[in-house]
Amino acid sequence: MKPFKFIDLFCGIGGFHQAMEALGGKCVFASDIDADCRKTYEANYGIQPAGDITKIAAEDIPAHDVLCAGFPCQAFSKAGKRLGFEDETKGTLFFDICRILEYHKPKYALLENVRNLASHDKGNTWRVIHDKLDELGYSLLPEPVIFSPHYIGVPQHRERVYIMCVRKDIGKIKPFVFDKNKIPACSIEDILQDDSEIPNIKDYRIPEDLERLIDLWNEFIQNIKVSKLPGFPIWSERLCDLDSSEDLSQYPDWKQKFILKNNELFVENREFITDWLQRARQNPLFFGAKAKLEWQAGQTKDPNIWNQIFQLRPSGIRVKVNTYFPALVAIVQTSIVGSRRRFLTPRECARLQSFPENFKPDVKQPQAYKQFGNAVNVSLVKFFAQHMFGEKPAIYSDLIKNKINYENSR
Repeated sequence: MKPFKFIDLFCGIGGFHQAMEALGGKCVFASDIDADCRKTYEANYGIQPAGDITKIAAEDIPAHDVLCAGFPCQAFSKAGKRLGFEDETKGTLFFDICRILEYHKPKYALLENVRNLASHDKGNTWRVIHDKLDELGYSLLPEPVIFSPHYIGVPQHRERVYIMCVRKDIGKIKPFVFDKNKIPACSIEDILQDDSEIPNIKDYRIPEDLERLIDLWNEFIQNIKVSKLPGFPIWSERLCDLDSSEDLSQYPDWKQKFILKNNELFVENREFITDWLQRARQNPLFFGAKAKLEWQAGQTKDPNIWNQIFQLRPSGIRVKVNTYFPALVAIVQTSIVGSRRRFLTPRECARLQSFPENFKPDVKQPQAYKQFGNAVNVSLVKFFAQHMFGEKPAIYSDLIKNKINYENSR
Protein backbone atom coordinates (compact mmCIF):
# COMPACT_ATOMS: atom_id res chain seq x y z
CA MET A 1 0.00 0.00 0.00
CA LYS A 2 1.05 3.55 -0.68
CA PRO A 3 0.80 5.86 2.35
CA PHE A 4 -2.85 6.03 3.37
CA LYS A 5 -5.07 7.62 6.01
CA PHE A 6 -7.21 5.66 8.43
CA ILE A 7 -9.65 6.31 11.25
CA ASP A 8 -9.82 4.22 14.40
CA LEU A 9 -13.37 3.88 15.77
CA PHE A 10 -13.98 2.23 19.16
CA CYS A 11 -10.20 2.50 19.25
CA GLY A 12 -9.51 1.11 22.73
CA ILE A 13 -5.74 1.16 23.15
CA GLY A 14 -4.96 1.06 19.46
CA GLY A 15 -4.66 -2.49 18.14
CA PHE A 16 -5.83 -1.28 14.75
CA HIS A 17 -3.51 1.73 15.01
CA GLN A 18 -0.45 -0.46 15.57
CA ALA A 19 -1.22 -2.65 12.55
CA MET A 20 -2.23 0.11 10.14
CA GLU A 21 0.75 2.28 11.01
CA ALA A 22 3.04 -0.71 10.38
CA LEU A 23 1.49 -1.00 6.90
CA GLY A 24 2.13 2.68 6.07
CA GLY A 25 -1.05 4.24 7.44
CA LYS A 26 -1.49 7.55 9.23
CA CYS A 27 -4.26 7.90 11.81
CA VAL A 28 -6.32 11.05 11.23
CA PHE A 29 -9.10 10.38 13.77
CA ALA A 30 -9.76 8.10 16.72
CA SER A 31 -12.71 7.71 19.04
CA ASP A 32 -13.58 5.76 22.18
CA ILE A 33 -16.12 6.30 24.92
CA ASP A 34 -13.78 5.00 27.65
CA ALA A 35 -11.76 7.82 29.23
CA ASP A 36 -9.00 5.52 30.50
CA CYS A 37 -8.52 4.03 27.03
CA ARG A 38 -8.30 7.52 25.57
CA LYS A 39 -5.50 8.37 28.01
CA THR A 40 -3.55 5.23 27.11
CA TYR A 41 -4.08 5.90 23.40
CA GLU A 42 -2.81 9.46 23.67
CA ALA A 43 0.21 8.37 25.75
CA ASN A 44 1.26 5.94 23.01
CA TYR A 45 0.33 7.73 19.78
CA GLY A 46 0.16 11.42 20.61
CA ILE A 47 -3.44 11.55 19.41
CA GLN A 48 -6.27 12.51 21.74
CA PRO A 49 -9.27 10.39 20.74
CA ALA A 50 -12.72 11.90 20.60
CA GLY A 51 -15.37 10.51 22.92
CA ASP A 52 -18.80 9.05 22.14
CA ILE A 53 -18.98 8.44 18.38
CA THR A 54 -22.77 8.78 18.43
CA LYS A 55 -22.31 12.45 19.27
CA ILE A 56 -19.89 13.16 16.40
CA ALA A 57 -21.16 14.24 12.98
CA ALA A 58 -19.70 12.40 9.99
CA GLU A 59 -18.71 15.70 8.35
CA ASP A 60 -16.51 16.51 11.38
CA ILE A 61 -14.38 13.42 10.74
CA PRO A 62 -11.42 13.93 8.37
CA ALA A 63 -11.37 12.21 4.97
CA HIS A 64 -9.72 8.80 5.07
CA ASP A 65 -8.92 5.73 2.97
CA VAL A 66 -9.57 3.03 5.57
CA LEU A 67 -12.17 2.82 8.33
CA CYS A 68 -11.24 0.52 11.23
CA ALA A 69 -13.69 -0.49 13.94
CA GLY A 70 -13.85 -3.12 16.65
CA PHE A 71 -17.48 -2.34 17.35
CA PRO A 72 -19.70 -3.79 20.09
CA CYS A 73 -22.12 -6.52 19.02
CA GLN A 74 -25.76 -5.50 19.36
CA ALA A 75 -29.06 -6.96 18.27
CA PHE A 76 -30.87 -5.53 15.25
CA SER A 77 -34.52 -5.21 14.45
CA LYS A 78 -36.27 -8.31 13.13
CA ALA A 79 -38.80 -6.19 11.25
CA GLY A 80 -40.42 -8.31 8.58
CA LYS A 81 -40.54 -5.46 6.08
CA ARG A 82 -37.14 -4.57 4.69
CA LEU A 83 -37.65 -0.82 4.84
CA GLY A 84 -34.05 0.14 4.20
CA PHE A 85 -31.00 1.49 5.95
CA GLU A 86 -32.35 3.05 9.12
CA ASP A 87 -35.07 0.49 9.73
CA GLU A 88 -32.83 -2.20 11.18
CA THR A 89 -29.66 -0.44 12.30
CA LYS A 90 -30.88 2.77 13.93
CA GLY A 91 -29.97 2.86 17.60
CA THR A 92 -26.98 0.51 17.28
CA LEU A 93 -23.31 1.45 17.08
CA PHE A 94 -23.08 -0.28 13.71
CA PHE A 95 -25.36 2.48 12.46
CA ASP A 96 -22.61 4.99 13.27
CA ILE A 97 -20.13 3.01 11.18
CA CYS A 98 -22.61 3.00 8.32
CA ARG A 99 -23.34 6.71 8.41
CA ILE A 100 -19.60 7.46 8.30
CA LEU A 101 -19.10 5.03 5.42
CA GLU A 102 -22.03 6.58 3.58
CA TYR A 103 -20.64 10.10 3.98
CA HIS A 104 -16.90 9.51 3.38
CA LYS A 105 -16.97 6.40 1.16
CA PRO A 106 -13.44 5.23 2.13
CA LYS A 107 -11.82 2.63 -0.11
CA TYR A 108 -11.68 0.01 2.62
CA ALA A 109 -13.24 -0.92 5.95
CA LEU A 110 -11.94 -3.55 8.36
CA LEU A 111 -14.24 -4.55 11.21
CA GLU A 112 -13.66 -6.91 14.15
CA ASN A 113 -16.15 -8.42 16.56
CA VAL A 114 -16.75 -11.29 18.96
CA ARG A 115 -17.16 -14.79 17.55
CA ASN A 116 -20.82 -14.82 18.55
CA LEU A 117 -21.61 -12.24 15.89
CA ALA A 118 -21.63 -15.02 13.29
CA SER A 119 -24.61 -16.74 14.94
CA HIS A 120 -26.00 -13.88 17.00
CA ASP A 121 -29.78 -13.50 16.94
CA LYS A 122 -30.10 -16.68 14.83
CA GLY A 123 -28.04 -15.13 12.03
CA ASN A 124 -30.08 -11.94 11.83
CA THR A 125 -27.24 -9.74 13.06
CA TRP A 126 -24.83 -10.96 10.37
CA ARG A 127 -27.52 -10.68 7.68
CA VAL A 128 -28.15 -7.05 8.55
CA ILE A 129 -24.44 -6.22 8.68
CA HIS A 130 -23.68 -7.92 5.36
CA ASP A 131 -26.64 -6.44 3.53
CA LYS A 132 -26.04 -2.90 4.81
CA LEU A 133 -22.38 -2.94 3.83
CA ASP A 134 -23.33 -4.32 0.43
CA GLU A 135 -25.99 -1.63 0.08
CA LEU A 136 -23.39 1.03 0.88
CA GLY A 137 -21.28 -0.14 -2.06
CA TYR A 138 -18.78 -2.55 -0.48
CA SER A 139 -17.66 -5.98 -1.58
CA LEU A 140 -17.36 -8.44 1.30
CA LEU A 141 -17.40 -12.17 1.82
CA PRO A 142 -20.78 -13.86 2.22
CA GLU A 143 -19.81 -15.23 5.62
CA PRO A 144 -17.75 -13.66 8.40
CA VAL A 145 -14.23 -15.04 8.85
CA ILE A 146 -13.73 -16.58 12.29
CA PHE A 147 -10.07 -16.58 13.23
CA SER A 148 -7.78 -16.88 16.25
CA PRO A 149 -4.21 -15.70 16.91
CA HIS A 150 -3.09 -19.27 17.59
CA TYR A 151 -3.86 -20.10 13.94
CA ILE A 152 -0.77 -18.10 13.02
CA GLY A 153 1.45 -19.05 15.95
CA VAL A 154 0.53 -16.46 18.59
CA PRO A 155 -0.09 -18.52 21.78
CA GLN A 156 -3.62 -17.34 22.54
CA HIS A 157 -6.90 -19.03 21.60
CA ARG A 158 -9.16 -16.06 20.88
CA GLU A 159 -11.63 -16.57 18.06
CA ARG A 160 -12.99 -13.34 16.65
CA VAL A 161 -14.94 -12.32 13.55
CA TYR A 162 -13.15 -10.26 10.89
CA ILE A 163 -15.06 -8.44 8.16
CA MET A 164 -13.04 -7.13 5.20
CA CYS A 165 -14.72 -4.58 2.93
CA VAL A 166 -13.51 -3.22 -0.41
CA ARG A 167 -15.38 -0.42 -2.19
CA LYS A 168 -16.88 -2.00 -5.30
CA ASP A 169 -15.37 0.49 -7.76
CA ILE A 170 -11.92 -0.50 -6.41
CA GLY A 171 -12.46 -4.23 -6.87
CA LYS A 172 -13.84 -7.36 -5.20
CA ILE A 173 -12.61 -8.90 -2.00
CA LYS A 174 -10.58 -12.00 -2.77
CA PRO A 175 -11.68 -15.38 -1.42
CA PHE A 176 -10.04 -16.12 1.91
CA VAL A 177 -8.55 -19.60 2.19
CA PHE A 178 -6.76 -21.02 5.19
CA ASP A 179 -5.74 -24.55 6.12
CA LYS A 180 -6.69 -25.08 9.75
CA ASN A 181 -4.94 -28.44 9.60
CA LYS A 182 -1.62 -26.61 9.20
CA ILE A 183 -1.79 -24.55 12.39
CA PRO A 184 1.76 -24.08 13.71
CA ALA A 185 2.79 -25.30 17.12
CA CYS A 186 2.42 -22.62 19.79
CA SER A 187 4.62 -22.12 22.82
CA ILE A 188 3.72 -20.03 25.83
CA GLU A 189 7.44 -19.48 26.35
CA ASP A 190 7.34 -17.11 23.36
CA ILE A 191 5.58 -14.46 25.41
CA LEU A 192 6.65 -15.18 28.99
CA GLN A 193 9.01 -12.84 30.77
CA ASP A 194 11.81 -14.29 32.79
CA ASP A 195 10.87 -13.90 36.43
CA SER A 196 14.09 -11.95 37.01
CA GLU A 197 12.87 -9.31 34.51
CA ILE A 198 9.63 -8.60 36.38
CA PRO A 199 9.67 -5.71 38.85
CA ASN A 200 7.79 -6.54 42.05
CA ILE A 201 7.55 -10.20 41.07
CA LYS A 202 5.92 -10.92 44.45
CA ASP A 203 2.84 -9.03 43.25
CA TYR A 204 2.24 -11.73 40.63
CA ARG A 205 2.90 -14.81 42.77
CA ILE A 206 -0.19 -16.72 43.78
CA PRO A 207 -0.86 -16.58 47.54
CA GLU A 208 0.12 -19.52 49.71
CA ASP A 209 -3.46 -20.52 50.55
CA LEU A 210 -4.26 -20.74 46.82
CA GLU A 211 -1.11 -22.77 46.27
CA ARG A 212 -2.23 -25.21 48.97
CA LEU A 213 -5.67 -25.40 47.36
CA ILE A 214 -4.16 -26.27 43.99
CA ASP A 215 -2.02 -28.89 45.68
CA LEU A 216 -5.22 -30.43 47.03
CA TRP A 217 -6.86 -30.50 43.61
CA ASN A 218 -3.63 -31.87 42.15
CA GLU A 219 -3.76 -34.70 44.68
CA PHE A 220 -7.35 -35.37 43.66
CA ILE A 221 -6.73 -35.53 39.91
CA GLN A 222 -3.64 -37.71 40.38
CA ASN A 223 -5.24 -40.27 42.70
CA ILE A 224 -8.75 -40.90 41.43
CA LYS A 225 -9.08 -44.29 39.77
CA VAL A 226 -10.64 -43.70 36.35
CA SER A 227 -10.27 -45.07 32.85
CA LYS A 228 -10.33 -41.48 31.54
CA LEU A 229 -9.75 -38.20 33.31
CA PRO A 230 -13.09 -36.47 33.89
CA GLY A 231 -14.20 -34.30 30.99
CA PHE A 232 -17.15 -33.09 33.05
CA PRO A 233 -17.00 -30.42 35.79
CA ILE A 234 -16.08 -31.84 39.18
CA TRP A 235 -18.42 -30.37 41.79
CA SER A 236 -17.22 -31.21 45.30
CA GLU A 237 -20.69 -30.78 46.79
CA ARG A 238 -21.88 -33.54 44.45
CA LEU A 239 -19.13 -36.00 45.35
CA CYS A 240 -21.48 -37.96 47.56
CA ASP A 241 -24.24 -40.54 47.53
CA LEU A 242 -27.46 -39.45 45.88
CA ASP A 243 -30.16 -38.08 48.13
CA SER A 244 -33.27 -40.17 47.55
CA SER A 245 -35.46 -37.22 48.55
CA GLU A 246 -34.02 -34.98 45.85
CA ASP A 247 -35.93 -34.91 42.57
CA LEU A 248 -33.26 -34.53 39.89
CA SER A 249 -35.88 -33.98 37.21
CA GLN A 250 -36.26 -30.43 38.50
CA TYR A 251 -32.90 -29.64 36.88
CA PRO A 252 -32.11 -29.28 33.18
CA ASP A 253 -30.74 -32.37 31.45
CA TRP A 254 -27.14 -31.12 31.38
CA LYS A 255 -27.12 -30.57 35.15
CA GLN A 256 -28.69 -33.96 35.84
CA LYS A 257 -25.95 -35.53 33.73
CA PHE A 258 -23.17 -33.80 35.65
CA ILE A 259 -24.70 -34.68 39.03
CA LEU A 260 -24.88 -38.36 38.08
CA LYS A 261 -21.32 -38.37 36.75
CA ASN A 262 -20.02 -36.80 39.96
CA ASN A 263 -21.92 -39.38 41.97
CA GLU A 264 -20.47 -42.19 39.87
CA LEU A 265 -16.95 -40.81 40.36
CA PHE A 266 -17.54 -40.72 44.12
CA VAL A 267 -18.91 -44.27 44.30
CA GLU A 268 -15.91 -45.62 42.38
CA ASN A 269 -13.45 -43.73 44.61
CA ARG A 270 -15.40 -43.58 47.87
CA GLU A 271 -12.57 -44.16 50.35
CA PHE A 272 -10.09 -41.73 48.78
CA ILE A 273 -12.64 -38.96 48.07
CA THR A 274 -14.17 -39.14 51.56
CA ASP A 275 -10.75 -38.62 53.15
CA TRP A 276 -9.79 -35.97 50.57
CA LEU A 277 -12.97 -33.96 51.08
CA GLN A 278 -12.44 -33.93 54.84
CA ARG A 279 -9.00 -32.38 54.38
CA ALA A 280 -10.04 -30.08 51.51
CA ARG A 281 -12.81 -28.50 53.57
CA GLN A 282 -10.22 -27.35 56.06
CA ASN A 283 -8.76 -25.04 53.43
CA PRO A 284 -10.32 -21.55 53.83
CA LEU A 285 -10.53 -21.14 50.04
CA PHE A 286 -12.40 -24.39 49.45
CA PHE A 287 -15.84 -22.95 48.79
CA GLY A 288 -17.91 -21.70 45.85
CA ALA A 289 -16.12 -21.84 42.50
CA LYS A 290 -12.82 -22.89 44.10
CA ALA A 291 -14.51 -26.08 45.29
CA LYS A 292 -15.03 -27.03 41.63
CA LEU A 293 -12.57 -28.21 39.00
CA GLU A 294 -12.76 -28.28 35.21
CA TRP A 295 -9.97 -30.44 33.79
CA GLN A 296 -9.63 -29.37 30.15
CA ALA A 297 -6.01 -30.41 29.64
CA GLY A 298 -6.77 -33.68 27.86
CA GLN A 299 -5.84 -37.23 28.70
CA THR A 300 -2.43 -37.92 30.20
CA LYS A 301 -0.90 -40.64 32.35
CA ASP A 302 0.71 -38.06 34.60
CA PRO A 303 -1.80 -35.25 35.22
CA ASN A 304 -0.29 -32.28 37.01
CA ILE A 305 -2.02 -28.92 37.32
CA TRP A 306 1.33 -27.24 37.95
CA ASN A 307 2.47 -28.23 34.46
CA GLN A 308 -0.53 -26.53 32.86
CA ILE A 309 -2.29 -23.16 32.65
CA PHE A 310 -5.26 -22.54 34.89
CA GLN A 311 -7.81 -19.84 35.63
CA LEU A 312 -10.09 -19.04 38.53
CA ARG A 313 -13.44 -18.94 36.76
CA PRO A 314 -16.98 -18.45 38.13
CA SER A 315 -17.63 -22.05 37.06
CA GLY A 316 -14.57 -23.44 38.83
CA ILE A 317 -10.81 -23.80 38.55
CA ARG A 318 -10.33 -24.38 34.83
CA VAL A 319 -7.17 -26.23 33.77
CA LYS A 320 -5.95 -25.91 30.19
CA VAL A 321 -3.07 -27.56 28.37
CA ASN A 322 0.01 -25.33 28.32
CA THR A 323 0.36 -24.91 24.55
CA TYR A 324 -1.49 -21.60 24.34
CA PHE A 325 -3.45 -19.33 26.65
CA PRO A 326 -7.24 -19.03 26.69
CA ALA A 327 -8.61 -15.72 25.47
CA LEU A 328 -7.72 -12.66 27.45
CA VAL A 329 -10.86 -11.10 28.86
CA ALA A 330 -11.55 -7.67 30.32
CA ILE A 331 -11.06 -8.66 33.95
CA VAL A 332 -8.16 -8.43 36.38
CA GLN A 333 -8.09 -12.19 37.02
CA THR A 334 -5.75 -13.43 34.28
CA SER A 335 -4.40 -16.91 33.61
CA ILE A 336 -1.98 -18.53 36.07
CA VAL A 337 1.16 -20.11 34.62
CA GLY A 338 1.43 -23.31 36.63
CA SER A 339 5.16 -23.82 36.13
CA ARG A 340 5.83 -20.26 37.35
CA ARG A 341 3.16 -20.29 40.06
CA ARG A 342 2.17 -16.75 39.15
CA PHE A 343 -0.30 -14.69 37.15
CA LEU A 344 0.41 -13.25 33.72
CA THR A 345 1.91 -9.77 33.83
CA PRO A 346 0.54 -6.81 31.83
CA ARG A 347 3.60 -7.02 29.56
CA GLU A 348 2.84 -10.67 28.81
CA CYS A 349 -0.77 -9.72 28.06
CA ALA A 350 0.56 -7.07 25.67
CA ARG A 351 2.61 -9.74 23.90
CA LEU A 352 -0.42 -12.04 23.63
CA GLN A 353 -2.18 -9.21 21.79
CA SER A 354 0.95 -8.61 19.64
CA PHE A 355 1.63 -5.12 20.98
CA PRO A 356 5.29 -4.04 20.70
CA GLU A 357 7.68 -3.90 23.63
CA ASN A 358 7.68 -0.11 23.66
CA PHE A 359 3.92 0.06 24.21
CA LYS A 360 3.10 1.86 27.47
CA PRO A 361 0.23 0.17 29.35
CA ASP A 362 -2.06 2.05 31.69
CA VAL A 363 -0.19 2.72 34.93
CA LYS A 364 -3.17 1.36 36.86
CA GLN A 365 -2.73 -2.41 36.68
CA PRO A 366 -6.46 -3.34 36.75
CA GLN A 367 -7.05 -0.95 33.84
CA ALA A 368 -4.10 -2.42 31.92
CA TYR A 369 -5.53 -5.94 32.22
CA LYS A 370 -8.98 -4.74 31.21
CA GLN A 371 -7.67 -2.82 28.21
CA PHE A 372 -5.60 -5.71 26.86
CA GLY A 373 -8.57 -8.02 27.38
CA ASN A 374 -10.70 -5.72 25.23
CA ALA A 375 -8.02 -5.07 22.61
CA VAL A 376 -7.89 -6.40 19.07
CA ASN A 377 -4.89 -8.57 18.23
CA VAL A 378 -2.37 -6.52 16.24
CA SER A 379 -0.98 -9.44 14.23
CA LEU A 380 -4.44 -10.47 13.03
CA VAL A 381 -5.42 -6.93 12.06
CA LYS A 382 -2.27 -6.71 9.97
CA PHE A 383 -2.93 -10.18 8.54
CA PHE A 384 -6.46 -9.34 7.37
CA ALA A 385 -5.61 -5.81 6.30
CA GLN A 386 -2.99 -7.19 3.90
CA HIS A 387 -5.51 -9.63 2.47
CA MET A 388 -8.08 -6.85 2.12
CA PHE A 389 -5.54 -4.64 0.34
CA GLY A 390 -4.91 -7.45 -2.15
CA GLU A 391 -1.49 -8.32 -0.75
CA LYS A 392 -0.22 -11.69 0.37
CA PRO A 393 0.26 -11.50 4.14
CA ALA A 394 3.96 -11.05 4.81
CA ILE A 395 3.94 -13.56 7.66
CA TYR A 396 2.69 -17.14 7.84
CA SER A 397 1.95 -17.10 4.09
CA ASP A 398 2.94 -20.75 3.83
CA LEU A 399 -0.17 -21.58 5.87
CA ILE A 400 -2.53 -20.25 3.22
CA LYS A 401 -3.93 -23.29 1.44
CA ASN A 402 -7.03 -24.10 -0.52
CA LYS A 403 -8.70 -25.86 2.38
CA ILE A 404 -11.32 -23.57 3.87
CA ASN A 405 -12.71 -21.33 1.15
CA TYR A 406 -14.93 -18.32 1.78
CA GLU A 407 -16.14 -17.59 -1.72
CA ASN A 408 -16.45 -14.24 -3.43
CA SER A 409 -19.24 -11.98 -2.22
CA ARG A 410 -22.59 -11.81 -3.89
